[in-house]
Amino acid sequence: MGASASGRGLARRRRRRWVRITAFGVTALLVVAGGVGWAVYAKLSGNITADEAAAAELARYDKERPTSLVKDARNILLIGSDSRAGTDNARYGRDSGTERSDTAILLHLSGGRGSATAVSLPRDLMVDLPGCRRPDGSRSAPRFAMFNQAFQLGGSACTIRTVEKLTDIRVDHHVVVDFHGFKKMVDAVDGVEVCLREPIDDRAAKLRLPAGRVTLNGEQALGYVRARKTLGDGSDTERMERQQRFLGALVNKVRSNDVLLNPAKLYPVLDAATSSLTTDPELASLRGLYELVRGLRDIPMEQVQFLTVPRESYTYDANRDQLVEPAAERLFERLRTDAPVVVEGNGPRSSAPLRLADTRDGSYGDSHPGPYRRPSVTVSPPPTFRGNTAAEDTCE
Repeated sequence: MGASASGRGLARRRRRRWVRITAFGVTALLVVAGGVGWAVYAKLSGNITADEAAAAELARYDKERPTSLVKDARNILLIGSDSRAGTDNARYGRDSGTERSDTAILLHLSGGRGSATAVSLPRDLMVDLPGCRRPDGSRSAPRFAMFNQAFQLGGSACTIRTVEKLTDIRVDHHVVVDFHGFKKMVDAVDGVEVCLREPIDDRAAKLRLPAGRVTLNGEQALGYVRARKTLGDGSDTERMERQQRFLGALVNKVRSNDVLLNPAKLYPVLDAATSSLTTDPELASLRGLYELVRGLRDIPMEQVQFLTVPRESYTYDANRDQLVEPAAERLFERLRTDAPVVVEGNGPRSSAPLRLADTRDGSYGDSHPGPYRRPSVTVSPPPTFRGNTAAEDTCE
């Protein structure tokens, strides 16, 4: 005898039908979501401009470039372009058809991703520029000139070769961002908080801000990191230190939970970041960027360090810079070999070598008695450089 239409059979059929409809709906939702996810991935990846010309030029000189000494360590050259090309960048000056590196930072990621060290290279640093391929296809002659002329002469490839010649460090990747891209990044995280020790009223930078804690939007942030004449002593060194502290605050903001764990906030950040970048082909996709930065989220903020390469006024022109040796070479050597770099805010610290008597029983001390004492071993502490970390609060 069949089940009654009003009995348990009908209830079972209704439950089965509901399960089928629900399963179909969930499947359809996943397909749509997957399609949207792929569309978003494709859009964000497509935002990034691959610097194919630089890759080809670097390949031409590959045999003369430095060799990477530590397998998993990475060195990325971050270049801030002062290009006035485009509607938004044109407001900062006349487009002369050329561009220089307004900011250059060599970012070293340690092999175990336990630290990240960002070293600012002054744009007025006097350096040896190699012969470079110009945008029109001709080649410049090698010359001794300001560092930022490398980007004007031959773009990112010329800048990379100049840095490698200066430091003997292999540049694994490079990233170029312009004024507009920088502003978009700051606005995408709803501004970045900085601490101002005194009010700012700078007409050239279009900045008027009170002292204390201030959250800067993109336009204000650009003026803040580029201002030079009316802030502090007007030196490029102080401007670089201001840029470093701002980048530390930006890192803090991006790594905060309200950005990384909130899709509504994360997407604008990714969209702004990717559309702002020109990178080497290996990084020119979300996958490439993810492979690079996936270990960075675990780096303690006190191990995200910022410093300026040791520099001083150039002997023949006080408005230019030259490296301070041997301090600069000590820094480059530690980056090459992935050795720890120590920074502190009060300038380089000199310490006497630590003398340790190595004994057979494993103890250390200059006064160890007995016949097994061996000659003392001199152990020098790592050099300390003037700088700061992303964990520091500039208001304290």
